[in-house]
Amino acid sequence: MATRTPVNSNHICLDERGVAYVGNTRFKVMHVVMDRVGNNLTPEQIVENYPGALTLAEVHAALAYYYDHQAEIDEAIRRSTEEYDRLIAQRGESSTLKKARAMGLRP
Repeated sequence: MATRTPVNSNHICLDERGVAYVGNTRFKVMHVVMDRVGNNLTPEQIVENYPGALTLAEVHAALAYYYDHQAEIDEAIRRSTEEYDRLIAQRGESSTLKKARAMGLRP
């Protein structure tokens, strides 16, 4: 059998806290996952939503990283969502959102 050498990709980087980012972008892997899983976007649609910011290879690398680290990224998404909900509850609705609800534009 032939010898194989693993190839390290530059598509995923970890910051000093261990948070996974897509390459040298501002996008966390969990953001790509939320677009794919939460918003049901295809990798191609994710690239289209951020023109010039993400490549198809980066999106696929982020999803591959997610499937290798699913439990920890799901937990990070859960914590982030809880924190967002807590801050919204603490701050209350913005005046813009209140106006939109009054106009029937938001549920």
